[in-house]
Amino acid sequence: MAATVKLTDLVTSGGCAAKYPAARLEQLLAGFIPAEAENLLVGLSPADDAAVYRLDDERALVFTLDFFPPLVDDAATFGAIAATNALNDVFAMGGTPLLALSIAAFPEDLPSQVLADCFAAADLKVREAGALLAGGHTIRDREPKYGLAVVGTVHPDAIWAKSTAGPGDVVLLTKPLGTGLVLHGLPRGLVGAAELDAAVGWMTTLNRAAADGIRPFEPTAVTDVTGFGLFGHAYEMASRSSVRIVLEAGRFPAMPGALEVIAAGERTGGDTRNRDYAGPHLTVAAGVDPGLVTLGYDPQTAGGFLVAVPAARAVVLEATLAAAGQFVQRVGRVEEGAGVRVE
Repeated sequence: MAATVKLTDLVTSGGCAAKYPAARLEQLLAGFIPAEAENLLVGLSPADDAAVYRLDDERALVFTLDFFPPLVDDAATFGAIAATNALNDVFAMGGTPLLALSIAAFPEDLPSQVLADCFAAADLKVREAGALLAGGHTIRDREPKYGLAVVGTVHPDAIWAKSTAGPGDVVLLTKPLGTGLVLHGLPRGLVGAAELDAAVGWMTTLNRAAADGIRPFEPTAVTDVTGFGLFGHAYEMASRSSVRIVLEAGRFPAMPGALEVIAAGERTGGDTRNRDYAGPHLTVAAGVDPGLVTLGYDPQTAGGFLVAVPAARAVVLEATLAAAGQFVQRVGRVEEGAGVRVE
């Protein structure tokens, strides 16, 4: 019976595309006075992928939460994607997940097996990350939502921030782009099962292996690319680091089917919100393919890392990740200046 339930029929938007608009969020947080404490190493000033609190000279806690409505119909796949997305924020800070709690909201009339499948798949993904799913909280809601609160650890001197990129760095991506476009194109007949499977494969791939491969190279700055798209997260890194990030559109890696959806004239619902946020800070050089610009605005779910690493270490890092079977693509560089330039 659970297999007959189409979760996406119950929501207005799904995955990280359901995020509150970044431009409005900035306005809200502008009037918020962040907590100040000696041991709060990462909070809202500046905000990052997770909060970090120092316990002692050797240990700091990484804490994050992330949840969203379904972006696929299968409950187990939804649970695995939502768990991956939340866990990846700990990896994006250079940390190791320890413990997770479920955040769940589901209609009461859904078959219990739907919830069971979602929880079980999330539990498997948490275990894959090296952590434990130890409980959670579930409420009734007409629109399903699922995610995790995750606690991890990191050495206080080994935190990966998004605010520390420097001129001369090379910029890398560790997953291709296009999850929002593929999911948007599926019900419109623009992509098929093969393209969906490829996108789901990326959305259920933890960034654990990529983090392990990157760590020895001491990256300058790291964030993960999620709902604000490549351009939104590049802008966050650039603005908080007081630098300019130059992205080479011709190097943007696309998931199968994503460019075909763009060619059909389609954009996702999150595209406009991401343009409102990052667009004023984006300079697009003449001759850049507008389709690749659309790919850069596409909201990602459980996306890869956006990594800034000194140029002297970048070539060896790329070769190391590739040799380990990890996806990596050089997409740009860091310069003095401000904003994001696409060329």
